[in-house]
Amino acid sequence: MEHAARGGSGEIYPEPDTEKTIMGSVVYCIHHKDGCKWSDELRKLKAHLNVCKHDTAACSNGCGAQIPRVLMEDHLKYTCPERRTRCEFCGQDFTGHTLENHAGSCGYEPLYCENKCGLKVQRRHLSPHKSNDCAKRLVGCRYCSKEFVADTLPTHVTKCGRVPVTCPNHCEAGLLAREDLDGHLKDHCPSLLVPCSFREAGCRFKGLRHSLDKHLDESTKSHLNLMCTVVNKQQHQITSLKSALQRLSLNQTGTLVWKISDYTLKMSEAKTKEGMELVSPPFYTSQYGYKLQASVFLNGNGAGEGTHMSVYIKILPGEYDALLRWPFAHSVSFTLFDQSSVPEKACNIVESFIPDPTWKNFQRPSKEPDSLGFGFPRFASHEVLKKRHFIKDNTIFLRVKVDPSKIVAV
Repeated sequence: MEHAARGGSGEIYPEPDTEKTIMGSVVYCIHHKDGCKWSDELRKLKAHLNVCKHDTAACSNGCGAQIPRVLMEDHLKYTCPERRTRCEFCGQDFTGHTLENHAGSCGYEPLYCENKCGLKVQRRHLSPHKSNDCAKRLVGCRYCSKEFVADTLPTHVTKCGRVPVTCPNHCEAGLLAREDLDGHLKDHCPSLLVPCSFREAGCRFKGLRHSLDKHLDESTKSHLNLMCTVVNKQQHQITSLKSALQRLSLNQTGTLVWKISDYTLKMSEAKTKEGMELVSPPFYTSQYGYKLQASVFLNGNGAGEGTHMSVYIKILPGEYDALLRWPFAHSVSFTLFDQSSVPEKACNIVESFIPDPTWKNFQRPSKEPDSLGFGFPRFASHEVLKKRHFIKDNTIFLRVKVDPSKIVAV
């Protein structure tokens, strides 16, 4: 069955029933992909498009743009070049496109100062602000001509060396640069009270600069007496410091390694000078122990004279003798080192003894200790000393060791 008839001009006219069916079909808005959710009969589509927010319409300001109705309000308010708007800073009216040109040049727009002082200033006042008022502008010091950031200038002026100041002694020098004041007071100010150059020695004179020379001429004798007193005091201090240093440098380990250099010269002297004795630095068996000293006769002593090297140990009066047990009862060993270049082949000479408590040498010493001590008059023969490397680089090494396990403290 046919639903349409063809006219003479070729146009097609649907039958009323068919047209009614088609126009009653449910359709979606042609802008449904843009977000329009309208859906109704086809016959209502045209009327819907007249109000559809997603359908375009000509801008009512006459700018010529076709704008979706949903965006029309924003277009008219913000983007239309023919819109009428007012500058928020100066209050003048502009069209949209003229406002864009005006926005970057409005003299009333507040801008942050380029010197980073933190202030916002209207554009028309910005240049004078940077030149005259900005706290971060560069300004020159009126005294030294150096440039400083404006807000630091007051601090600089309080220290500037070229600021003029008056002499605190109110002399006739007038104004002086601050940096020259110390030199003026030190060398030139006639009104300054100066102390005597012997002040550190005790002279209490203080007077005007011109009177100092007269004082020095008249006080030579008293100044000499003051200096003698200072020298005596310093001498006592030096002696005290030497004693303290000597105490600090004392060996307190109970072991002495004694280096005897210039062996050939000292042996030659020992052969020509009878009884020539070499004595070691004193040493302690512990921090509060016995005080000892070793001695050597290179050309021998007693039974070893002329043939052997003799070694002895003597007890000296110590600071802590009152706290120690007497007689001295520690074992003592002497070691003469063989300085062989191959340590495994070295053959040292070692002698030791344990004190006999009845020997006078090991009783508590008096202020005058035993002149010789106790030891080995025939410790090492001269022949043996020559056979090995006991003498090397004209030097010998002798170790004296006290057994610390037998130290008895009260």
